[in-house]
Amino acid sequence: MSDPPPNSEVSEQDRGVDTHNQMMRETRREKHDQYSLHEPIEVCIDKDNTPDGVVSSLSIILNTGGCRLARADGCTICGPVADSVDDDGVSHDALMNQIDFCIKYEQTVTNEPAELVKLHTPGSFLDEREVSVKSRQAIAETFADRNRIIVESLPEFVNTNTLRPFTAASLTTDIAIGVETATDRIRHDCLNKQLNFTDFQDACGEVCCIDAMTSENIDIGIKACLLLKPPFLSESEAIGDMVESVRRCAHIDGCHTVSINPAYVQQHTMTDELFHRGGYRPPWLWSITEVLESTRNVDAIVVSDLIEDDSDRGPHNCGECDERVQIAIEDFNRRQEPSVFTQVECECEATWAYILDAESSYAQPLTQ
Repeated sequence: MSDPPPNSEVSEQDRGVDTHNQMMRETRREKHDQYSLHEPIEVCIDKDNTPDGVVSSLSIILNTGGCRLARADGCTICGPVADSVDDDGVSHDALMNQIDFCIKYEQTVTNEPAELVKLHTPGSFLDEREVSVKSRQAIAETFADRNRIIVESLPEFVNTNTLRPFTAASLTTDIAIGVETATDRIRHDCLNKQLNFTDFQDACGEVCCIDAMTSENIDIGIKACLLLKPPFLSESEAIGDMVESVRRCAHIDGCHTVSINPAYVQQHTMTDELFHRGGYRPPWLWSITEVLESTRNVDAIVVSDLIEDDSDRGPHNCGECDERVQIAIEDFNRRQEPSVFTQVECECEATWAYILDAESSYAQPLTQ
């Protein structure tokens, strides 16, 4: 008697997504970080390139209770779940205390309010389970005198109702969407993030419709946030994926900025486990410059946001040239001039070029 046909449910047991989720649930149990519900996780003053030019920005990471996806499983590379609380969320009063904290901080370090406010959260600012309508309205009113605000969200929450507090306040608004890559298979299999590129396209279409219905003085736009080098990709595969992803995102109406976020090894993630076992290396800084140079002609602002960290957990070269290359990338972010990269050289660029040619996804990384 022949064997019965394989059952797909049995075949996937202890493999693929199921294994991702089990490992990440176990990893999250190791977190010990505790954060005040009345203070933001982080706040700083910075500068950003926007459709209005390079402007001062107030960057805030709110403690909102955490991403709904992370509570069930979570992305292989995302560590903000370790920054979030374990209960059912953060109250309106606590969130507004966090906002007050940020405004007082801003007043101590600068004489003028920042033109741009960036609101980061562990999950989605437009998700009512994370930030209530009442809180969104109050925050929009608080920053109504600023030129522009950026909020983070999954595409499914982008609609007229969730953005109404900002349009009502006549506040130009951008939604930063962590689409990570234009390739669904990489997003699903390498990152365990189960949204599709069509979801991102739909969100762009939604903001175009909202933009058309609002005042000419209010713009609603999308900032696509991409991830350079998720786990399980070789350096050359990561570069190829990023170049293609930048081009596809920039081609979509409604998306005016593409941010290339080089992977950083965060604690309490699957990538952290791979990193400690020699199975993952963050991207080379040369890879960032390669992507920026290769996409210099797309119809969008293309930037790369670097996390300030001198450890090998973030993007790095040999160590000798890192600071010079980082400065060049920051210069490019502001001026969009690729010639800045011709001004930095290092012998390690030959090592990087060899890795692009020799490294494979089933035998990597070749170096740390």
